[in-house]
Formats: sequence, structure tokens, C-alpha cells
Amino acid sequence: MGDHVMTIGGVGAPTKGTFPVINPATGEHFAEAPECTREQLDEAFASAADAYKEWRKDEAARREALGKAADLLFGAGAEIGPVLTAEQGKPLGEAGGEAFAAGIWFKYFAGLEIPTEVIQDDDNAYSEVVRRPLGVVAAITPWNFPIVLAAWKIAPALLAGNTMVLKPSPYTPLATLKMGQLLSSVLPPGVLNVVSGGDELGAWMTSHPVPRKISFTGSVATGKHVAASAAPDLKRVTLELGGNDPAIVLDDVDPAAVADRLFWGAFSNNGQICSAIKRVYVPERLYEPVVDALAERARAVKVGEGTSEGAQLGPINNKPQFERVSELVADAISGGARVATGGRPMDGPGYFFEPTILADLSDGTRIVDEEQFGPALPVIAYSDLDDALERANATHFGLSGSVWGTDVDRAASVAAQLECGTAWVNSHLALAPHQPFGGSKWSGIGVENGVWGYEGFTELQVRYRSKA
Repeated sequence: MGDHVMTIGGVGAPTKGTFPVINPATGEHFAEAPECTREQLDEAFASAADAYKEWRKDEAARREALGKAADLLFGAGAEIGPVLTAEQGKPLGEAGGEAFAAGIWFKYFAGLEIPTEVIQDDDNAYSEVVRRPLGVVAAITPWNFPIVLAAWKIAPALLAGNTMVLKPSPYTPLATLKMGQLLSSVLPPGVLNVVSGGDELGAWMTSHPVPRKISFTGSVATGKHVAASAAPDLKRVTLELGGNDPAIVLDDVDPAAVADRLFWGAFSNNGQICSAIKRVYVPERLYEPVVDALAERARAVKVGEGTSEGAQLGPINNKPQFERVSELVADAISGGARVATGGRPMDGPGYFFEPTILADLSDGTRIVDEEQFGPALPVIAYSDLDDALERANATHFGLSGSVWGTDVDRAASVAAQLECGTAWVNSHLALAPHQPFGGSKWSGIGVENGVWGYEGFTELQVRYRSKA
């Protein structure tokens, strides 16, 4: 995997300490990642603060740099992909594609139009609202999509004129460190600093006096700690947290026509997507055909190491998550759930788990009520649509959801009643750089992407000129 170094002030920053990185396909330690010290974190924030003085001044230069970053990432799949597969587990093609997707986000924000907001222009005064950068921002990213979710934060933050210190998950630090090294060739020194370490480093970042905002993607529990740590300094926060997304199948659906999209809405990235389908509600009349169709697709999927030919799903990323999925599935089975297919860890090394469809269970079962974040999907029967909607909404989560039906207008009417940040019709995981993404309830605070995501990295200033 080569040498992995942090980027501080535009150059590689060696460390004395390291920590192990595990390949989830083998469960074995395969590389060392640098362990950032408190002094180096201070250096990173100082570098970002120094770079901010000039970076904030020239929007045209910022857009040009973001465009160069996009072009670099479009061609970086061969460098980033193998590293990402080794530490995250996803198939190699998807890993390389993640670098390309990050480029799409950079390209979008490089060209994002920011309208002038004039609020008064008459005989008395001219007044406009201007969006100004916050200063230095801190970003903490998760292990499921470390490259593209970093781009969701870096690109709008830098366009707005901020500078950044970025910390990836300790489960997947290496690809992000590689990205930091690559981007240092097109960004001025100090504009983007990439450091790595464990949970203690994250706590240092959120309580550090320099950053004016924390942008965090991860678990609800950690998000609450981030918010509490940021509060004494009144740091702004964007928190993109967990989800327990429902999919409601209506009674006019052809199970064979929607099974593939339902399956991949749940099992893409091995179910390790915050906005993936986590539970499916199906009318009693269609229940067995839908369960059978999903199980058939689950049995046909090729699971294997990300570098193996034809692998569609890799391992669960880390041992704690593997144990959690195993526990939730075992709990459902012991409570009477029927295993339509799968239901247990796979033989051999690594954190592989059989793609699992669970039937004959309902709300009140842990795997229905909690976020499993893995390759196991509960399918729940309903007899009354209003009751299904009520059950779908009866959760602390509110990230996204979907409704599936032949009558699109009716499906859209049902989707509008979901209590979540994104409500899809006959689709799921339809994400794009121009589309805001965020959740209600415990699924987060603020949004990412689009002009709304850009605005989240700014503060308002009213500029008023009297004509009197």
C-alpha cells in the first residue's frame, strides 16, 4: 500500500506513532496509518488559519482550483481505488468509481452560480445580503464512503472561501490520506489539511479553539458528542447522522418489476449506506411474492473480496459492525423471524455476512426498529396503508424513505407523508450534487449538497448603503 502520510501546510507530515488498518476481507492488519499528535493538529489548524487570509479573497482562483481538483480526481481511480478496496472492502470498480464521483462534486461546486441577493434598492438605500466564509472548518468523515463524502464537505467549504482540516475514520484513513496528497498539487498550502487518528483526535478537533464549524458524518451517538463539544464555543455544526429508511410498497405494484431496485436500494455498498432502505412494508396480498423476489436476488449476488472477479458485494467494513449485524439477525431469528435466505456469517476469514432477507416479523423487533447498516433486510406485512405510514414514521430517524407504486401520483401523495429529508417515488438512493441531503429528527442538523450545502459553510452579512 506504500507510504501514507498526513498533509499539513501542503506537504507530507510524518508522525512517530501509527495505528493498524485492517483489511475487512481477511480480518488481518495490512497497513499502518499515521497517528496525529495534539501538536500536529495545532499545526494543521494554524496552517489553515494562515491560508485562509488569502484564500478567502479570490473567488475566481478558488473556482479554478476546484476545477483542477475535479480533473485530478476524474483520473485518480487507479491510485485511490486499490487502497480504498483494501481498507473498506467494496469492489474495486466501485472504489475507483468513488474517486470519479468525488470529481463530479468538485466540478459541480466549481461552477455553482451564487446569486446576488439584493433586498432593497430604492431612493432611500441599497442593501444586499452577502455570504461570507466562516473561516477554518473541521470535517470528520465516515468509513462507508470516505472519498465521496469528503468531497461533499471539501468542495462547498472551499468554494465559500473557508479552509479545512479533515479527519477520516480510523477504519478507512488511507484512501483519504492519498486524496490529500494528490489535492496538495492543485490547492495552495494549508487550504486542505488531512490528518488521521482515532476517536481522541476527533474529540480534540471538535473542542479546538480555531475551527468555526464542524461538519460531521457518522453515528447518532457520536453526533451528539460532536454537538455537545462544539456548543461551549458556539461552533456551527452540520451533522449527517443515521437513518432507518422505510420503503412502502403499494398494492398496485408488480413485485417482479420492482424487486431489483428494492434490493439494490437496500444492499448497495453491502447495506452500509445511511440512506439505504432498512425495512420494507408490503401489503399482505403481495407479501410472499415480494419476499420471494428479494430472496431470489439475494441468493444470486456474488459476495467476495473486492479484488475478486465479478464481486458485487464485499465484506462488512469492521469487526464491531459485523458483530452488530450478526447480533441483530440472530435476535430476529430467535424472536420468530423466518429466514427467506441468508441469516448467518459466511465461512472463511474476514467480515463476510450472507445477504439476508427476513420475513414474518414486525415493528418492535430490533432489526426493524434500529439501524442495521449491513446486508440484512426485514420485510414487514401490512393490511392498512395508513397504519403502514404511521409505523414507517414511528422512529427517531428521519433521513429518507421511498414509496413504490404503479399510480405515480398516488405514490407521490403517500411519499409526501413520510417524515424525512428526502422522499423518493419508485426509486431510492437517487443522490446528486445539486440536490440537498439531510435528515429530520435524530438523522441530523443541516444539509449537504446544492446551494443549500454551500450556504451551510457561510454566514450572512447585510451590506447597507444609504442614498439619503
